[in-house]
Amino acid sequence: MAVPNYAFFRGKIVPYSDAKIGVMTHALNYGTAAFGGVRGYWSEAEEELFIFRPQDHYKRLLNSAKLMNMDVGYSPDELVHITIELLQKEGYRQDVYVRPLIYFADEIIGVKLHDLKTEITIFSVPFDKYVSNDTGAHVTVSSWRRVDDNSIPARGKIAGAYVNTAFIKSDAVRSGFDEALVLNQDGHISEGSAENFFMVRDGVLITPPITDNILEGITRRSVIELARNELNLEVRERSIDRTEVYISDELFLTGTAAQVTAITRVDHRQIADGKMGPLTAKLRELYSDAVRGKLKKYRHWNQAGLRENGRELVNV
Repeated sequence: MAVPNYAFFRGKIVPYSDAKIGVMTHALNYGTAAFGGVRGYWSEAEEELFIFRPQDHYKRLLNSAKLMNMDVGYSPDELVHITIELLQKEGYRQDVYVRPLIYFADEIIGVKLHDLKTEITIFSVPFDKYVSNDTGAHVTVSSWRRVDDNSIPARGKIAGAYVNTAFIKSDAVRSGFDEALVLNQDGHISEGSAENFFMVRDGVLITPPITDNILEGITRRSVIELARNELNLEVRERSIDRTEVYISDELFLTGTAAQVTAITRVDHRQIADGKMGPLTAKLRELYSDAVRGKLKKYRHWNQAGLRENGRELVNV
C-alpha cells in the first residue's frame, strides 16, 4: 500500500514523514484510540472525487471518542473541511480511503481514560478492494466471539477492540477462507470480522440488530435505505441463529472498506446455488452508483461541491 504524502497532525497538515509519535504514547501502549474509515470515489465522468457520507462518518467517530472519554474540540463539519484540504493537497484522481484517528497522546505508563491529552490525525491512501473475492466470498464461522458491549462496546470503532477482529481475520485467512462470521456471547450472528452482515430468506432482507454487539454501520444504514426505497424489500432487524445462515437464500457483508461483498459458501456448505444472489447483485450495483454520485436521489450522501455555488473544492 502506498504511503501518504501528507497528514493532518497536531492541528495542521504536514508532510507524512513529520507525523510521528513516541513509543511511550498511551494509545500505542494501551489501544486507547478511536478511528474511522471514509471512502472517496473518483468519477472519471465528472472529474471529481466524491467522499461518501463524511458528516455521518465523523459523527460516528466523535461518538466513539465520547465512549473513550475523549474531547477532540472539532465538529463534524470542521473535520470534513480538514479532510477536503488534505485530499486537495494529495491531488488524488483515484479511489481513496481516509483514516481519521483520535488518540490519547500522553507519553506515560498507566492504564486509564481520564486526565489525558487527546489528539487527532487524518491521512489518506489509494484504495481498491478490501475482500479480493468480493463476488463470491467463502467464509467460516469463527471460534472467536465478538466483544460484548459491557466489555468493549462494538458500536464504536475503538482501536483496542480490533485485536478481536485481528484474531478472527487471521485465523480465517490462514485456514483458507476469505472472511469469517462472528457470533456474539448469546451465540447469534453478530458481524463479519469487520463488516456488517445481511441475509436474504424468502424475499426478506434480515440483519442483526444494533443490540447484538455490532458496529453502527454507515454502509449498513445506506444499504437498508436502498433496499427499502429502490427494491421495495422488507427489511427486518433481528437476531440470527448460526444454522439459519446455512439454509439462507443469499448472504452478504457490508462496510466502508468491504462495500457490498457477496458470500456464496459458509464453512463446507454452499449457499443456495453457490453464486451471488440476484438481490445482492442489485444492491451492489445500487450502492456502487450511489457512492459515485450517479443516483440523483442520493447525491446528498456525497454532498457534491465541485463547481457548485462557484466553489472550486473536492466533492464532499
